[in-house]
Amino acid sequence: MKLDNLLKNLEYTCIQGSISGVEVSRIVYDSRKASEGDLFVCISGAVSDGHSFAREVAEKGVSVIVAEKPVDVPASVTVIQTEDSRIALAVLSAEYFGNPANELITIGITGTKGKTTTTYMIRSVLEASGIKTGLIGTIETITGDRHIPSSNTTPESYVIQETFREMADAGCKCVVMEVSSQGLMLHRTGGFTFDYGVFTNLAPDHIGPAEHKDLADYIYCKSLLFRQCRHGIFNADDSHLFEILERHTCDVETYGFSSNADLRASSVELTMKNGLLGVSYHMDGLVEMDVETSMPGKFSVYNSMIAVAICRHFNIPDEIVLKSLSQVRVKGRVELLDVSPEFTVMIDYAHNAMSLESLLETLNEYKPARLVCLFGCGGNRSRERRFEMGEVSSRLAGLTIITSDNPRNEEPEAIIEDIVTGVEKAGGEYIKITGRPEAIRYAIENAKKGDVIVLAGKGHEDYQEIKGQKYHMDERELVAEVVRDGNFIR
Repeated sequence: MKLDNLLKNLEYTCIQGSISGVEVSRIVYDSRKASEGDLFVCISGAVSDGHSFAREVAEKGVSVIVAEKPVDVPASVTVIQTEDSRIALAVLSAEYFGNPANELITIGITGTKGKTTTTYMIRSVLEASGIKTGLIGTIETITGDRHIPSSNTTPESYVIQETFREMADAGCKCVVMEVSSQGLMLHRTGGFTFDYGVFTNLAPDHIGPAEHKDLADYIYCKSLLFRQCRHGIFNADDSHLFEILERHTCDVETYGFSSNADLRASSVELTMKNGLLGVSYHMDGLVEMDVETSMPGKFSVYNSMIAVAICRHFNIPDEIVLKSLSQVRVKGRVELLDVSPEFTVMIDYAHNAMSLESLLETLNEYKPARLVCLFGCGGNRSRERRFEMGEVSSRLAGLTIITSDNPRNEEPEAIIEDIVTGVEKAGGEYIKITGRPEAIRYAIENAKKGDVIVLAGKGHEDYQEIKGQKYHMDERELVAEVVRDGNFIR
């Protein structure tokens, strides 16, 4: 591609070399992948600074370097200076792949909780109505029939544009994606405008030296989505709504329980059928219908309302919306397993005190005979998390089964003893079983009628990380083995 075409939507200064007639073979931002004829974007990262590799990539034959700081390279290399290299990477990538977002209806979802579940709900409804829809998120990227495990909630901008191009070429008409605060802060979603932006909720999270300096910065980064979308859909009940709306440039539509919301929920009823939990409610305002979801809790009301709010803009018949929401399942997000009509077993990704407390409080609303919480904590991570999760489970669950998560380079028993410290602070009943497969077997084989059993922390993960190696371990397979043996009440 001609360099002048790549640069046409970027603000820049050419401080060395020529633009006219320069051919660019690829865009790269990893110096290890640079080769002759490439354009290299110098990214200032948390671990390394791409500017320090400028001379190295020039020696590999890179013809153009885009930088935000001075670089010392031979005169034969064209140097483009821009204010922010990450913005430049996003803009250049969009142009390189032919601006594929213009060929898709783009839906971005941000918030502290609910992003993953909501993306799957929306995709389920759209697909059921015949609208081929791609997905980018925490668990995976879905392009047509391809499912690719994710390493980041929101990938780098180049990867997003590359994926959009694959989706458009595969016949997708729409894409729904999770948009993290980090992704917004690092301009990974730059280079295009979302057709729809969604705000789920906000609570303190991702605050620390390597992420956001404080809550205000976290909120600010979340709010950036609504300066980059045409139509915004917002949780009217969230206490941070006005901060999220600050300097928005989009149309505004709201949902929630508030009487001022454009889409309102009321008459919520918890449902429990043959060991499976769900929720039903009435919606009125811009849409009037009775909704039932196959996922439990008040947060499922909010998530499904977003799906309705989005899908009403596609004029999808109510019966398709309702059927999809009654059947949707999300891997590792209050994922209900069909084990026995006498008790409930679910898998959830809750891996910190805040998410575990929210989950257990929700499940207690179903008034189980006993709430059983099985979890561990990751090694080489904060010990405080272990104390906090132990205390939360001990306070809210009838039985805590303490086991392993990803011990990494720590001894599993040492992590478990830290959790015990928190559990004993609240005084709840507990048992220690180091091996997670054995712990899961114990939970199911000792289940009582009316129990709700939560396997918390692993969620969609299908591995366990021990001493620097990842070993296959899928909780669904472990539960299936116990079911095949059949040593539990049915």
